[in-house]
Amino acid sequence: MRVIATAGHVDHGKSTLVRALTGMEPDRWAEERRRGMTIDLGYAWTVLDPLRPDEQVAFVDVPGHQRFVTNMLAGVGPAPAVLLVIAADAGWARQTSEHLDAIEALGIRHGVVALTRSDLATPEQLSSATEDLQRRLEHTGLAGARLVAVSGVTGQGLPALRQALHDVLASLPEPRLEGRVRLWVDRCFTVAGAGTVVTGTLGAGQISIGDQLELRQRRYVVRGVQQLGGDVDTATAVARVAVNLRGLDRADATRGDYLLTPGAWHVTDVLDVVLDPLLVEPTGQLHLHIGSGSVPVRVRMLGDRAARLTLDRPLPVQVDDRAVLRDPGQQSIVAGVRVLDPDPPTLRRRGAAAQRGAELADGSASGLRAQVRRRGFVRADALRSLGVTVVGTAGVLDRAGWLVSDDVWAAWRTTLERVVDAHAVADPREPWLTEDAARRAVGLPDGGLLAALVGDTGLQQAGGRLGRANVRPGVGASAGALDTVLQRLEANPFDSPGRDELLQLGLGTRDLATAERNGMLLRLTPDLVVATDSVTLAAVLLGGLTQPFTVSQARQALGATRRVALPLLEILDRHGITVRHNAELRSVRRPPNPSKMPT
Repeated sequence: MRVIATAGHVDHGKSTLVRALTGMEPDRWAEERRRGMTIDLGYAWTVLDPLRPDEQVAFVDVPGHQRFVTNMLAGVGPAPAVLLVIAADAGWARQTSEHLDAIEALGIRHGVVALTRSDLATPEQLSSATEDLQRRLEHTGLAGARLVAVSGVTGQGLPALRQALHDVLASLPEPRLEGRVRLWVDRCFTVAGAGTVVTGTLGAGQISIGDQLELRQRRYVVRGVQQLGGDVDTATAVARVAVNLRGLDRADATRGDYLLTPGAWHVTDVLDVVLDPLLVEPTGQLHLHIGSGSVPVRVRMLGDRAARLTLDRPLPVQVDDRAVLRDPGQQSIVAGVRVLDPDPPTLRRRGAAAQRGAELADGSASGLRAQVRRRGFVRADALRSLGVTVVGTAGVLDRAGWLVSDDVWAAWRTTLERVVDAHAVADPREPWLTEDAARRAVGLPDGGLLAALVGDTGLQQAGGRLGRANVRPGVGASAGALDTVLQRLEANPFDSPGRDELLQLGLGTRDLATAERNGMLLRLTPDLVVATDSVTLAAVLLGGLTQPFTVSQARQALGATRRVALPLLEILDRHGITVRHNAELRSVRRPPNPSKMPT
């Protein structure tokens, strides 16, 4: 999927054009349809070419009225491309200019320009509007963009517009599919029977059912994912996605919030940036628009274009992020913002601000190289995207997408081994340290670095924990009893000992929980245990039955008691492997994905 946002003055036909392209109504509110004016963000999608049904495009339709520029920026901010709309019979207008300023500030270089209402324009008006547009776009990122005369009412020019959109979207760089996720929330609502859902444009990575994501420093499990109105197991960038989060209350999320891969993002309220383009001198109370959010910001100039921004609330920001600096009082865009350092040094000494400004003077290389020297690490893709090298910076290697100095890497490695060993001594019952605790203890800027760091030590990583290969989870005097249970489950994965039998063996719920956390068994209930691969194995065995099947047939196929079979079936239901028709009948809906099964 590709995503494109509209832009342009009010009443120039953005929603009409989206409606003509997709057959969908982008205006979601009755008030919008009554007034004939877009107020909030709208969403629609289509296939541009019937011969390429897999090439889907989603449109984020933005309001064009001056009063709703904040909503417009929330829609355009995360989008990689734009459809700039100008009415051929009306020409350039005030919000056309502000929207183009926003496009420039965000560094968007991929787009198509649509001359709408061409059926109402004379040939002279069309020629004049085309010449005026080419002149106004000449020194912008949209210089050379395809201009297409079109009518959303008659359909004139729609095939040419579809082809132009296909061409520009095909030219977009391939998104990053692995690694950390940051989803800027642009809509939040409640679905009866399902709970709270948030939506946004996923620019990188992927989100799957069962993933954990962080919102407002709390973790939530992804209960469901949708793309283009349909359920999917995994949503992959770039895409419009809807994410159903288990346990999230509607009041706990709003536009401008963000879903993050836990522990993978540096959240900050101080940034060193370059203002490019700088349209007017920053003064007064300004707002920073980034992603779908808007936050008040104080600006301290460090040079002609370098500046330090202090935000009213912290945000997850990385090097080379683009944002918009806007003056809400003057209702105008002040500058584009490119982030150079999301973790800048404190300016205490006399002359420190001037020195820092000089460091950032070229807008990229000096500041980023300074980060490597000062902090010992910086994201490699941020350097590459700005054409920056670290030639002359000795002892710096690319490790899991980060440029990290040898000194910092050695310090991280020493710290990791020390905290893992100390934890094993402090808690012999659960001697392996959780990945999150390890990352926090070491101070890693990205959870993705942990696996690379572990590979450089004598540690092992399994089941979300780290430890020494020769350090086995302890269960005190019950170690022999646990071995008895494990041998029994090895012979029959579904042969769970009864509660009385576990008590006779001396195994309590804490012993079983410890064994489960260390990947030795799986608990269906606090005292009902099966082998770790039982869920996947059950899905395979049930898939071989005549569909649909009864609980009794499932029990016989598994060779399990009803006490074990029912909880297993409920787990399969929750993961969408089986679908329940009634109290007795189920069918296997899709093959199991072992990587998504509970372990």
